[in-house]
Amino acid sequence: MMAEEAERGDSPGGSQHDLDVQLGHGHFFTKKTFHKPTYCHHCTDMLWGLIGQGYVCEVCNFVVHDRCLRTVVSACSSIAANLVKNPVAHCWSEPGHFKRKFCNVCRKRLEDSLAIRCEICEYYAHLDCQDFVVSDCKECATYLPQRDKGTVVHFHHWREGNLPPNSKCVACKKTCWSSECLAGMRCEWCGVTAHALCYRSLPAECKFGSLRDIMLPPSCLTIPRMDVPVETILGLSRITTLPVRTVSEEWSSSGDSKNEEEERERRSPREKDSKDKDKDTDTEIIRVFDGNASLKRRLYRTISVPRNASAQAILEAALKTFHISDDPKNYYVSEASETVNVVGERELEENSPIRSQLKTPDGKRPSIFLRYKDKNPDKGHIRVYPGGLRYSICHRVTAGYKNISVNKEMTAEEVITTALRRFGVEDADPDNYSLIEVLLDRGVNERVLMRDERPWQIIQQSRKDSLRQNRMTRFYLQQKEDPHGPAISMFVGNLPTGLSQRQYEKILLDIIGKELKWQSFDVIYYEYGSLVLVYTSPEKATQVFNILKDAVFDDKQLLVMLLPNIQAHMIPDNVNPLLVFVNVKSGGCQGLELITSFRKLLNPHQVFNLENGGPLPGLYVCRNISYYKILVCGGDGTVGWVLSCLDNVGQDAVCQSPPMAVVPLGTGNDLARVLRWGPGYTGGEDPLNLLRDVIDAEEIKLDRWTVIFHPREKEQAETRVAIANDTNTANTSEDTSSIFVMNNYFGIGIDADLCLDFHMAREEKPDKFNSRLHNKGVYLKMGLRKMVNRKSCKDLHRHIKLEVDGKLIDLPQVEGIIILNILSWASGSNPWGPEKEDIFAKPTHYDGMLEVVGVTGVVHMGQIHSGLRTGMRIAQGGHLRITLLTDIPVQVDGEPWIQPAGQVVVLRSALKATMLKKSKNKIKRRNTEPSIFFPENEPLKPQSPSEESGPL
Repeated sequence: MMAEEAERGDSPGGSQHDLDVQLGHGHFFTKKTFHKPTYCHHCTDMLWGLIGQGYVCEVCNFVVHDRCLRTVVSACSSIAANLVKNPVAHCWSEPGHFKRKFCNVCRKRLEDSLAIRCEICEYYAHLDCQDFVVSDCKECATYLPQRDKGTVVHFHHWREGNLPPNSKCVACKKTCWSSECLAGMRCEWCGVTAHALCYRSLPAECKFGSLRDIMLPPSCLTIPRMDVPVETILGLSRITTLPVRTVSEEWSSSGDSKNEEEERERRSPREKDSKDKDKDTDTEIIRVFDGNASLKRRLYRTISVPRNASAQAILEAALKTFHISDDPKNYYVSEASETVNVVGERELEENSPIRSQLKTPDGKRPSIFLRYKDKNPDKGHIRVYPGGLRYSICHRVTAGYKNISVNKEMTAEEVITTALRRFGVEDADPDNYSLIEVLLDRGVNERVLMRDERPWQIIQQSRKDSLRQNRMTRFYLQQKEDPHGPAISMFVGNLPTGLSQRQYEKILLDIIGKELKWQSFDVIYYEYGSLVLVYTSPEKATQVFNILKDAVFDDKQLLVMLLPNIQAHMIPDNVNPLLVFVNVKSGGCQGLELITSFRKLLNPHQVFNLENGGPLPGLYVCRNISYYKILVCGGDGTVGWVLSCLDNVGQDAVCQSPPMAVVPLGTGNDLARVLRWGPGYTGGEDPLNLLRDVIDAEEIKLDRWTVIFHPREKEQAETRVAIANDTNTANTSEDTSSIFVMNNYFGIGIDADLCLDFHMAREEKPDKFNSRLHNKGVYLKMGLRKMVNRKSCKDLHRHIKLEVDGKLIDLPQVEGIIILNILSWASGSNPWGPEKEDIFAKPTHYDGMLEVVGVTGVVHMGQIHSGLRTGMRIAQGGHLRITLLTDIPVQVDGEPWIQPAGQVVVLRSALKATMLKKSKNKIKRRNTEPSIFFPENEPLKPQSPSEESGPL
């Protein structure tokens, strides 16, 4: 581990740094003696010896052997941001403590300090290191219209460190992970792991590993070009920001923070080391501000230097604490004070002790400015990146960026013309392009420059405000017209159900105003009070989104989402994308864990949180795909919910009945048991294995049944019943009949009564029902109460009449009737019992038959659940008519209520469901190789330097 008590030796001097620059990794290496066991971040071996065992980078704490010094390939955090061609912002989690993880900025452990992680990739950082995070998350939507799917090549997206345990290098087959330091490389897409020295010898192309068959490639996706964070499009509302330092804390009369412990917690691990040295009277802590804006916001970094240190030594330390790898001759330091004007700042002399030059009293902590020394403030160079220019015009543009000479009078329009000429596309019309200012500060912030703005003046001002932000600023050429297409799909939900299109239009126009009216309605889901608006103007769409996300109608908060667009023609022929729905409320916190894992294993745009609009947004996004699969993570109720939505929207989709797999997160999970997906997900199984099982699963059909409830006073004719056969709504028609679709079972009597009590208890206190064990315990207590009070369903056989396929059935003495479509009920019990010789056929869930079983009471139900007895087989058929002579509890797939006297008709529905059944002969995998990469005997070939940075 890293040694906090290590002693620093003398720096090897300029020659060592010059070597570091030549090698391209940007580290500031210095010889160091370690007093604790320490490991090389390059080869992961321990550093041996008594003194001067190795080198350490003074900026990012990279530790390396002397023998490994010349083979280091990991970039220092001081230059890492400059190596990213296409920056993508991370989606941060809430701050927390992560065990056995390391910071990707300062490379130290995360256990002792608050940290954040990206929800999309394996990037971790201390909360106080967030200023220096590199915005290089996975590019998940890279569709460009000029490319053909046969020519698309995806590249690995490499991430250093925090590898899964037991990871092995795919090149040399040796262990490449370490629990002691940040080491090893891993592709965020295919999961291949390798040593830092070996990964460059791997094939440049990434084929998504063992999940390639269900992966939605980034080249098939577009996302709206809007001023909206990527977290919003992905349904992630958590955006972490650093705590703000107050004036009273940072500028007290004594010069020190009022609460030393709080100040220490706010510091990064590197700064904490410096803080601990403050107790030494020979050292001094100095606040360093990198610009005027930092001084106004009271945001600074600290350095620890000897009291007699020269200004030159302080300058070098300040550059390192701000992760600036540049020639110190281009910078200077001056005293910082709220009363000192920028014009009146005085540069501190390089060779004189700083204390003798500062006006700060000895009892107060000094503060200084780190400034850039402009040799010629009237002209200079700016970097301009091609952006989408690389494919928007032709394939001639291959350079990462161009240095464009500018002066203080040069406008953005002139820069565009010059940049197009430098990129070799003189025939392009400059009027079709914009110059975009991109700031890589805690994300990716873009701003379109006006044609008459002057980029060099922007650079000059940013240098005065903040040197760190200045180094994070770059310029891109961008087409004014979005090459992905003008259509922006906006999903709006939580509207009243069953209204007309004109009524929905009036509601929305009253909220947003006629001047922001949409281009068209794409689709309206009348049964769910949801619709999709199409905009062609990003500016309008942004305004409408910001209005609707805070809008309320009928005391309900409106739901608004921006949806990605899948270009179905770009999906490879051998790929069947997987659409994942996760009910995060199911199974305690297991749903949250699963959705995070699936977003990292797959393209995050193919994973949907059912809390955000339910299944409709995901089904809409996939409506043009010819064939895809669905994975539902939740209980049987969640599966029924998705099937219900699929019935309503599937008719307008290209794939009307996609096969569906289940990860059981509910209490009963009876359908998941029948399909071999298990009694319940416990968190012990690797999510990667779940996805592999989905790939190997076999398709089967599931019978579905229409249940029609008629009140006694208006019994319906058989022809009217048949009309409702194809509907899936629970709405009440004009004759007050109610129609439901049954997937699992239909209960009447004691079973439904017990289910109703549980349902009411859960509705009253939903927070307590977040555990399968607790839920089953509540069921047991309620069952014991029913044993004492048996009046509710006693002599049920006298209060109902049953007809099966037109034949009246003589009912035995029972308190409950269960009508089964699948042979699993009440958390895995089989009331029908094992196969035996009798008048009934062997039941399946696709034979077009229902099984009718009777139970004599709560004790009988308990015996069935424990396997001691089976239910009373009553009948088997495909058409049931039940007459209720009194009000009786009923339940359909776990949804209970009290049904008034009348008739109930159960018919086979024309709605079909295609399910995925887990392969029976599945070999249990040993988790010795966590990589999802299947090389398939691909030859190893070196990748070109231009291909190393990541995907296109």
